Amino acid sequence: MPSIDTIFAGVDPTSSRKAFTYAALDQELNLVALADGELEDVSLFLSGYASVTVAVNAPAGVNRGLVHEKMKKSMTAAHQIRGAEMRLSEYQLREHGISVTGTPGKAGLSPAWMQVGFGLYRKLAEMGYKKFPDANAAHVYIETHPHACFSMLAGCLPQAKPSLEGRLQRQLLLYERGVRIKDPMDFFEEITRYKMTQGKWPMDLLYPPEHLDALAAAYTAWLAVNKPDEILMIGDAKEGKMVLPGRELKEKY
Repeated sequence: MPSIDTIFAGVDPTSSRKAFTYAALDQELNLVALADGELEDVSLFLSGYASVTVAVNAPAGVNRGLVHEKMKKSMTAAHQIRGAEMRLSEYQLREHGISVTGTPGKAGLSPAWMQVGFGLYRKLAEMGYKKFPDANAAHVYIETHPHACFSMLAGCLPQAKPSLEGRLQRQLLLYERGVRIKDPMDFFEEITRYKMTQGKWPMDLLYPPEHLDALAAAYTAWLAVNKPDEILMIGDAKEGKMVLPGRELKEKY
């Protein structure tokens, strides 16, 4: 049995190694877990704690035509057909310059990673998880989006996440927020001329992109519980609201 009772977890369904990457923080933002696994691994890990708030980097449901209805009032029929395959939360992010994948109206038409995410939400519901916010529930799930999270934390669109610059930026954004992970600035202290000529970069000091996405979700879960005045919920409850780490979206990113 774990020595702590409460964790704040983040789960990303786009891992290149396993179905999921998951991270967990404790109340003091210490890193409790950071791993890749299948659905059974994630559910087993989460079941070991008395209180869990888990943020998932995937849509909680399909779009219900809310954007289509909105577009009817302002766009041509051609634009309606082309641009309505998204949920309201995704539409709102795009309005502010944050490009995200739109969610189709049917689960079967969704990309594989979204369908994996739908499966995780079903599993969480079977485990008794309730939708955020629910003050009386010990196990709560929220939906978030890593690209939107890092955009809000940075105040601008982040560098490409597979790049060295993008990984350093994302890790530093989390570290500066108090998440107790490796200090990315140590990367530069380990670089010498000799190591550079030999191609020996200290990449072990930086987390893979999927791990950083999971950590961003875990931090958002922590923020939602501990500093609810510092989060933003966008979208509509009919489709699933998205929780982001910031009070408001900038006019343009």
